[in-house]
Amino acid sequence: MNLKAVQFVFGIILIFVLTAHSLYAQATLSVSVTDSSGKVVGNAKVTVKNAATGLSTEAQTDSTGLCTVSNLAVGEYEVLASGDGIGTAIAHVTLTAGVEVQQTLLLTVTSVSQAPADNLPNAPTPNKTEPSLEDLGFSKTDTQANAAQQALLDKRTHMLKMHQRFGLITTVPLLATLITSVNAGGKSTSTTDRNVHLVLGAVTGDLYGITAYYAIRAPRIKGTETKGPIKLHKALAWIHGPGMILTPILGAMAYSQKSNGEKVHGIAAAHGPVAIVTAGAFGAALLSVSMKF
Repeated sequence: MNLKAVQFVFGIILIFVLTAHSLYAQATLSVSVTDSSGKVVGNAKVTVKNAATGLSTEAQTDSTGLCTVSNLAVGEYEVLASGDGIGTAIAHVTLTAGVEVQQTLLLTVTSVSQAPADNLPNAPTPNKTEPSLEDLGFSKTDTQANAAQQALLDKRTHMLKMHQRFGLITTVPLLATLITSVNAGGKSTSTTDRNVHLVLGAVTGDLYGITAYYAIRAPRIKGTETKGPIKLHKALAWIHGPGMILTPILGAMAYSQKSNGEKVHGIAAAHGPVAIVTAGAFGAALLSVSMKF
């Protein structure tokens, strides 16, 4: 390919990556604020702080005790809610693209100095600086189970983040492979064109394998329901997954036939159509978690 063609290819790839990154950066957080009796708290102040950047976004609950903060970057956040004369509450959440996270905050008073410690039920022993879960009625078994569940959730969140990142990276060699296929399979194709196409296809396959690994090995959380964009994202995997396996096999057959001076024939002729369907399904899977519906 000449210089202009190369510049065009990398220009298309850069635009696609920047667009996909922008779409992936969107996340939404819904916050519900209640008091200790379970009653919703309207006009409560909610502050959402990005743990990585320190940037904060403020919102206020409506009459139903709800507020929604959109267009947040994916990552770890600290959520603080406060209500005049009611108390405060804090929580830590992880936001991921394509998922609207719902967080409930229970406002509690910060001081109980007026009441003697001896009269408080399940009061902590004098040598403790703050109540533990056991003081609040949880057994050691419950405490250990909760910690294990949180660790499982943290691992799943981390692996799905890696799945997203590698999926985005995979689009670069995937697009380059599709573009170079024009010269790799034409009548005037050269050995260099075929080799470049082959190498890009191999890189795409390797990155796709890593992407799939993180999705498959992410721990499953019992009781969670898959719906909306994520459900479609998973359904499309049944198309581009087998396609990513079949495409390089057919490609190797076509490569061998071309290298021997033959015209591509037999099932190897399906390499192009299968690759197009696979790339289309992969692109649709990316878009499915980039749009809210």
